[in-house]
Amino acid sequence: MRCTQCESTDLEPGFIEDAGEHSQGYSRWIKGPLERGLFGGARRLGKTRWIIDAFRCTHCSHLELFVRPKD
Repeated sequence: MRCTQCESTDLEPGFIEDAGEHSQGYSRWIKGPLERGLFGGARRLGKTRWIIDAFRCTHCSHLELFVRPKD
Protein backbone atom coordinates (compact mmCIF):
# COMPACT_ATOMS: atom_id res chain seq x y z
CA MET A 1 0.00 0.00 0.00
CA ARG A 2 1.03 3.58 -0.65
CA CYS A 3 -0.15 6.89 0.77
CA THR A 4 -2.27 8.67 -1.84
CA GLN A 5 -0.91 12.04 -0.68
CA CYS A 6 2.87 11.59 -0.55
CA GLU A 7 3.43 8.08 -2.03
CA SER A 8 5.17 6.83 1.14
CA THR A 9 4.88 3.09 1.84
CA ASP A 10 5.22 3.52 5.61
CA LEU A 11 1.56 3.16 6.68
CA GLU A 12 0.74 2.45 10.31
CA PRO A 13 -2.40 0.35 10.97
CA GLY A 14 -5.10 1.51 13.36
CA PHE A 15 -8.85 2.03 13.65
CA ILE A 16 -11.38 4.82 14.09
CA GLU A 17 -13.17 4.63 17.41
CA ASP A 18 -16.92 5.05 17.71
CA ALA A 19 -17.82 6.01 21.26
CA GLY A 20 -21.53 6.65 20.64
CA GLU A 21 -24.41 5.12 22.52
CA HIS A 22 -24.75 1.36 21.88
CA SER A 23 -21.34 1.42 20.14
CA GLN A 24 -19.14 -1.64 19.78
CA GLY A 25 -16.05 0.61 19.95
CA TYR A 26 -15.24 0.77 16.24
CA SER A 27 -16.78 2.41 13.18
CA ARG A 28 -18.46 0.62 10.29
CA TRP A 29 -19.26 1.57 6.71
CA ILE A 30 -22.84 1.10 5.48
CA LYS A 31 -23.71 1.20 1.78
CA GLY A 32 -26.17 3.82 0.57
CA PRO A 33 -27.12 7.37 1.54
CA LEU A 34 -27.73 8.28 5.17
CA GLU A 35 -31.40 7.92 6.05
CA ARG A 36 -32.72 9.19 9.39
CA GLY A 37 -35.14 7.20 11.51
CA LEU A 38 -38.07 8.45 13.55
CA PHE A 39 -35.88 9.74 16.40
CA GLY A 40 -33.11 11.19 14.18
CA GLY A 41 -30.64 8.29 14.30
CA ALA A 42 -29.28 6.57 11.22
CA ARG A 43 -31.51 3.84 9.76
CA ARG A 44 -29.42 0.67 9.53
CA LEU A 45 -31.88 -2.18 9.86
CA GLY A 46 -31.33 -4.78 7.14
CA LYS A 47 -28.22 -3.05 5.75
CA THR A 48 -24.87 -4.81 5.48
CA ARG A 49 -22.06 -3.28 7.57
CA TRP A 50 -18.32 -3.45 6.95
CA ILE A 51 -15.62 -2.79 9.56
CA ILE A 52 -13.32 0.13 8.64
CA ASP A 53 -9.55 -0.32 8.80
CA ALA A 54 -7.51 2.88 8.99
CA PHE A 55 -3.87 3.41 8.08
CA ARG A 56 -1.91 6.56 9.03
CA CYS A 57 1.02 7.64 6.90
CA THR A 58 3.96 8.14 9.28
CA HIS A 59 5.48 10.65 6.84
CA CYS A 60 2.59 13.12 6.28
CA SER A 61 -0.10 11.84 8.75
CA HIS A 62 -2.68 11.35 5.99
CA LEU A 63 -5.33 8.71 6.82
CA GLU A 64 -6.23 5.98 4.33
CA LEU A 65 -9.51 4.16 5.05
CA PHE A 66 -10.47 0.74 3.73
CA VAL A 67 -13.39 -1.56 4.47
CA ARG A 68 -12.38 -5.02 5.60
CA PRO A 69 -13.19 -7.65 2.95
CA LYS A 70 -16.02 -10.06 3.72
CA ASP A 71 -14.98 -13.63 4.50
